[in-house]
Amino acid sequence: MTRLITTQGTLHADELGLLLPHEHIFVDLGPIEAEHWRDAAAEDVLELMGPEIEAAIDAGVTALVECTPTGVGRRADIDVAVSEATGLPVVLPTGIYQEPFVPEWAVEASEDEIREWMLAELTEGIEETGIRAAWIKLSASDDGMTETEEKILRAAAAAGAETGALIGSHTVAGAVAHTQLDVLEEVGYDPERFVWIHTQAEDDESTHHAVANRGAWIEYDGIGGEKPDAYYLERITAALEAGLGDRVLLSMDRGWYDPSEPGGGEPDPYTYLPNRFLPKLRDAVGTDQTRRLTQDNPLRAFAR
Repeated sequence: MTRLITTQGTLHADELGLLLPHEHIFVDLGPIEAEHWRDAAAEDVLELMGPEIEAAIDAGVTALVECTPTGVGRRADIDVAVSEATGLPVVLPTGIYQEPFVPEWAVEASEDEIREWMLAELTEGIEETGIRAAWIKLSASDDGMTETEEKILRAAAAAGAETGALIGSHTVAGAVAHTQLDVLEEVGYDPERFVWIHTQAEDDESTHHAVANRGAWIEYDGIGGEKPDAYYLERITAALEAGLGDRVLLSMDRGWYDPSEPGGGEPDPYTYLPNRFLPKLRDAVGTDQTRRLTQDNPLRAFAR
């Protein structure tokens, strides 16, 4: 039986409903060298983000995937503290962001050393939290993977293959997503366990379908942002008509507490998708398809 590893224990389908596959509770978007994330306090994050999470729970959200990896301020201990205080299960990642945010230890490490680090977080726990990572979050530079990014991807493929963990990558260009899939296929990693994060950033819809037809997940995760709802409804409907409904994920890429901003900044609510977008989606594709896209698919993707 597949199971979702969260900060609230291992959960099964009958314990979950609406699952947001790409959000952030905590992320440091300030200057790399400042490392604001190191000094952040859990109580400050909870004060800002607690009400946002409680509102999400009231809107029907039953779990949230934290998408902040090492390199942009991952603080699994803070995620755990916020989860415990609010009762919302959070799905934590291992993994490393793109250059120039790759920490020096990972630049210098071998592929095997990075694989072992990921394996330890996937099977034993992240740092001192005792909570296992459920998946692997990576990123690729917009113009193509650097040598270091490819090394990290290969390490992730080995760790993912051994544990069944999903790999998701912040990848803006469709051509780069195809290159990542080429690398993964070369090392024998199943494309069905890869998520092209930020698919909506690629203007060519045929590329969305081409990546999905290779077996990968395509994730439209900017809902409620710069693009209008009509854009997402059109893309979702087109994917369903193309027979790709079982490869689509939906989220908002919202939150978050940023320690580089005064008071953590101004968060974007997690309620746009459940309260404003999903009624439109139900009208467009029906209740069953909406459930598939927002409950069944993310569980299949992130569960092991």
